[in-house]
Amino acid sequence: MNALLSGFLLGLSLIAAIGAQNAFVLRQGLQKRHVFAVSLACSLSDAVLVFSGVIGFGAVISKAPWIAATMSLLGGAFLAIYACRSFYSAFRHEASLNPAETSPPGLKATLLTCLAFTWLNPHVYLDTVALLGCISANYGAERFPFGAGAITASFVFFFALGYGARLLAPVFANPRAWRILDFLIGLVMGALALKLLLGALP
Repeated sequence: MNALLSGFLLGLSLIAAIGAQNAFVLRQGLQKRHVFAVSLACSLSDAVLVFSGVIGFGAVISKAPWIAATMSLLGGAFLAIYACRSFYSAFRHEASLNPAETSPPGLKATLLTCLAFTWLNPHVYLDTVALLGCISANYGAERFPFGAGAITASFVFFFALGYGARLLAPVFANPRAWRILDFLIGLVMGALALKLLLGALP
């Protein structure tokens, strides 16, 4: 039980920080579009990554630095494009910011975007595979309960974020609120893109 709780608390602390993935889930929750599918995709992705770390795949990542460099370049480019899209949404005509008036992306496109936020981010490998994997080794035979706790934290967090976002729906009935959100998301994406691209430079 101690290992399970420790894994839950550590996993929650690692994913609670504002990032590209969380911003995307928040936006989907506010728009009430594909919330279950997006929350499940994020949670299952974390489950795969955490389990990989628990069984020792983190050692492979640490011995292949080119993996992190490649993910940094791909992830940085992807986030830069998404940042530009967010800034465009923030500064275009207000009437088009009403979710009901826009043509929403389909489920497939939404899930592909969601998975890109997860799997093209090298930091997710450091947090889940490497860090959680290394810490789980300290628990010996209880490393799997530790990993289960971290995985549970992902499910709780993403579903709470996705479905809890609708509580803010009255605030985002105002197009100006959507402008501000898109601008902030653009800043987050842009800052992360710059960090990843600079980190990939020799």
